[in-house]
Amino acid sequence: MIVEILTVFPNLFASVFSETILHRALEQELLTVHLVDLRGFARGGYVDDYPFSGGPGMVIKSQVVAEALASLPADPRPFRVFLTPQGMRFTQAMARSLAGKDRLQLLCGRYEGVDQRVIDDLFDLEVSLGDFVLSGGEIPAMAVVDAVTRLLPGALGNQASVTEETFENTLLKGPVYTRPRTYADREVPAVLVDGNSKLQKAWRREQEERCTRERRPDLLRKG
Repeated sequence: MIVEILTVFPNLFASVFSETILHRALEQELLTVHLVDLRGFARGGYVDDYPFSGGPGMVIKSQVVAEALASLPADPRPFRVFLTPQGMRFTQAMARSLAGKDRLQLLCGRYEGVDQRVIDDLFDLEVSLGDFVLSGGEIPAMAVVDAVTRLLPGALGNQASVTEETFENTLLKGPVYTRPRTYADREVPAVLVDGNSKLQKAWRREQEERCTRERRPDLLRKG
C-alpha cells in the first residue's frame, strides 16, 4: 500500500514510522509512505489566509492543497481522505475498507480548517477520530495509518490477532491476563488455566459481552 500524507508539519511523523508495526511494514515493503510538506506549495510564504466573513484563525488555501496533490503521480488512482473534526467518525469497519485500497492520500487539517472547495472537488471522504478537537490532523493521520496497516496481510506476526480484536465482531475485547498466576493476592480466573479450550472460548465471549454492555451498549444495539 502507498500512503501519501499532506501536512504542514511532516517532522511530527518521524518517530511514528521508526518503531513497531509501522516500521516493520515499511521494512517488509508492505507499506510505502511519502510525506508532502504543504509549505512547499505556498505562494508568498503562507499556506493559509483569513476566512471570509471574519472569525478567528486562518484557513489553508485551496491552491496549496490542489498543487500539492498535482505534484504526485496520478496512478494508481488514490483514495483521498481529509482528517477533520467535522468528518465521519473513524471505525474499524472504515479501517478495513481503507485497507483494501492500493493508495491513500491523507490531508491533515490545521488552524481553522481547509477551504471547502478543494475538499468538495478532490477528496473522497472526511474523517474524524471522535467527538473532540485536536490541534491538527497529524495525530488522526497516524491513527488511521496504524489501524489500516495492521490489517494488511503479513503486517502482524500472528494474523489471528486481527480477527480477535475489539470491534471486529461489534464487541469490545474482554480482559486478558499473563504470569504470574497470583498478583497482589488476586488470581487469574481458573477457567483460563484449566486447559479446557471450549470453556475458555465461552468465558471470553461472556466477558466481551459484559464489557460491551457496561462500557459501550451502543455497540450491542448496532450488532
